[in-house]
Order: sequence, then C-alpha cells, then structure tokens
Amino acid sequence: MASNFLRTLFRPGAIAQQKAWGSYESYARMIAAGAPGPDRLGEKEAAFIAARDSFYIASRTDDGWPYIQHRGGPKGFLKRLGGNRIGFADYRGNRQYLSVANIEADDRVALFLMDYPNRRRLKMIGHAHRIDADDDPETAQALQDPGYPAKIERCFLIDIVGFDWNCPQHITPRLDGEAIAEHVQPLHDEIADLKSRIVALNAHPDQGD
Repeated sequence: MASNFLRTLFRPGAIAQQKAWGSYESYARMIAAGAPGPDRLGEKEAAFIAARDSFYIASRTDDGWPYIQHRGGPKGFLKRLGGNRIGFADYRGNRQYLSVANIEADDRVALFLMDYPNRRRLKMIGHAHRIDADDDPETAQALQDPGYPAKIERCFLIDIVGFDWNCPQHITPRLDGEAIAEHVQPLHDEIADLKSRIVALNAHPDQGD
C-alpha cells in the first residue's frame, strides 16, 4: 500500500479537519498498514507514466505562491530512470524559468498525471533538481525524445517519495486525436466500401436488379 503520500501530506491542519468530519480513522489505518519510507514505484506506475503525453507539475515561489505548469510531449517523454527516480528533458520555451527558479528555492514538487479516456489519475510528490544538459550529456541523451530535433537546455530529475491513485469519480472521459481516429476508422472503412459499391453499380446498373 502506498502510504507515504498520505503520511507526508497529512499535516496537523488536515488531520484536524479529518477528525472533525469523521474520515481520520480510515486514513490512519491506511497509513499504519503501509511500509515506512518512500512509496515504491511498481510496474503499474511505470507503465502509467510511460503512456502519458502530458502532466502537470506544481512548485512554489520563494515567498510561498503556488505555481502549476503543464508539460507535454510524445508518449513516454516522462521517463522512469530506475528505482523511484523519474525525469524529463526541458527544451527552450517561453523563457520565464518559473519552475526552474522555484525548484532551486524549494525542491519539493507535486505531479498530476491524467488518463482521461480510462478515467484514471496518479498524484506523485517528490524532490526535484535540475541538471544542465552540457554538464551531463549522458542523462540528457537518456531523456531525449526520439525524433524531436530541438536541443535540450536542461533536465529535471525527480525522486518520488509518495504517490496516490485517485478514484475515477467526477473524471469526465475525453479522447485525444489518436483515440478518436482509432474509433472512427471502421466508419471510414465502411463508407469507402459503400462508395466503391455505388461506383460499381453505376457502372453496371443492370447488375443491381
């Protein structure tokens, strides 16, 4: 059971609210049943991470303001590097460097990974640090997205300390272009077949009797 996520985030204020609203005991049992130390990423989590083409990462400014950034790329651009470490390449963007600055001030981050078609989501928390691509070309190469020609400016490495699978309630299913194309392809095939039959019937109208 992944319990360190709850153990880490359930601070006195949250626990007081849980006790007031009657949910504390069930969560306390979940935490007690889990192993001490970081929640270990397994094959289920690794497969889910590898299938994502986007995620959200939250950090905080040096004076405490929360900041959420969307990151996107080809499926698998967020990579598990072994154990509980994941990472991704950072290419040149709008050059605001908000996440870069935030992580330098406070390395704690939260990640939110969504699978809308299957109504699944995975939350993770961890410690992040950046490396410049020129300083560690081996890691940069491991995080390079195949077929993407842009030069990596830096890489972010995140050591996960906890994760939590959310229930699917209130997740609205959404399909991306690839999934939609897969679903409608049989209709395109049927339309093409019907068109070819119409052409054949027009060429030989007597065969339609």
